[in-house]
Amino acid sequence: MSDNKIGTMAWLDLSVGDAKNVKSFYEEVIGWKSENISMGEYDDYAMLEPSDNEAVAGVCHAKGVNKGLPPAWLPYFLVVDIDTSIKAVLEKGGTLVTDIKTMGSDKYAVIKDPAGAACAIYQKVIK
Repeated sequence: MSDNKIGTMAWLDLSVGDAKNVKSFYEEVIGWKSENISMGEYDDYAMLEPSDNEAVAGVCHAKGVNKGLPPAWLPYFLVVDIDTSIKAVLEKGGTLVTDIKTMGSDKYAVIKDPAGAACAIYQKVIK
């Protein structure tokens, strides 16, 4: 999804109570395919572009690391340094919805801007 340029959208996630049903909805409505992502006791889903199977979004259960997230599409924007960006969020009147979390060696946090709109900031570790 991302070209790894700072400020671009790195990922798009949806957290809901019944991810299996909702992923089927988007398979029928948009034409996405899905791939199960094991979360231990349950599966979340990577949604795949149908012509090349590229992962373009996630449909997740609102539990585990996604517990408490609202049922809304959540964009993840690339930042250079997550700590610097979180400092700016707080200084500019935004709030943290989550602490910094990790996905492999990458880091992310869900934030709200001063108007209350939610998104995530994402620091990708390039190897």
